[in-house]
Amino acid sequence: MSFEWMPCFLADVARLPRVGVTEEIRNKAIEILDGKPDGLRYPDLVKELAAAFPAANLNTIRTVVGGTLERERPRDVYKPARGLYRLTKYREQSQVAETPSPPTVTTPTTATPVESETTEEDFYDPFAKYLEGDLDECTRAIPLGGNILRWKWGTPDVIGVYESRRTHIIKSDTVLVSAEVKLDTNTNSLITAFGQACSYRLFSHKVYLVIPEDTDDETEARLEALCQIFGIGLILFNRSDSDDPEFRIRMRAVRGEPDIFYVNEHVLPLADRLFP
Repeated sequence: MSFEWMPCFLADVARLPRVGVTEEIRNKAIEILDGKPDGLRYPDLVKELAAAFPAANLNTIRTVVGGTLERERPRDVYKPARGLYRLTKYREQSQVAETPSPPTVTTPTTATPVESETTEEDFYDPFAKYLEGDLDECTRAIPLGGNILRWKWGTPDVIGVYESRRTHIIKSDTVLVSAEVKLDTNTNSLITAFGQACSYRLFSHKVYLVIPEDTDDETEARLEALCQIFGIGLILFNRSDSDDPEFRIRMRAVRGEPDIFYVNEHVLPLADRLFP
């Protein structure tokens, strides 16, 4: 009997990762994730595992994380978003944390006035300037917020228009741009903000959702996916500094065709400010 195939077979077997090694990598991955309530992105987890197993083949580590970790240890690990790994026990904890609690009733007391904290309204004007300047989406943008339009579907926090300039050879139609700015990182609040942004598509050609950059990875990933589906632009910002929010674009808004009836209904009360 000829055994000429044996060397090739042994060479192939030698290239396969040992079962013990892959199990060690999985166990170490779970150990690393145990100290990360927000989870870890794929490249960060691979990097930490590579540091823990310097002699291991990097491709083996990548295969264990990307191909078998969640499948082999479903009770321990899950992916709340694409490329994000998290322990299942933290999913249960986050669900409990997000359960709304009953409002606390406090008795008014006389207190020494203190410096007010940063509010959502503090970011409206900086974002209006960002739309005009860095993003170049508007020739004029103004902060609104509140209930200025007295419309049950809500009022955009910032609204602006883009008109062709005199120097443009090819002229375009007027474009209305609306934005919803959210300072709160609570998932329920951000879901509500996304719903408001969707409602602005009724009268706006473009809509932006503006959320804090420290929003948890799972919520941000889901919002990004939804914004892509609905054509809504997504902007991240530093909520700790209203003077320099460092707005950062993740996705540009896709132009759509709103209902012209509602466009005129919303522009009419703002005509003097949008078209001075």
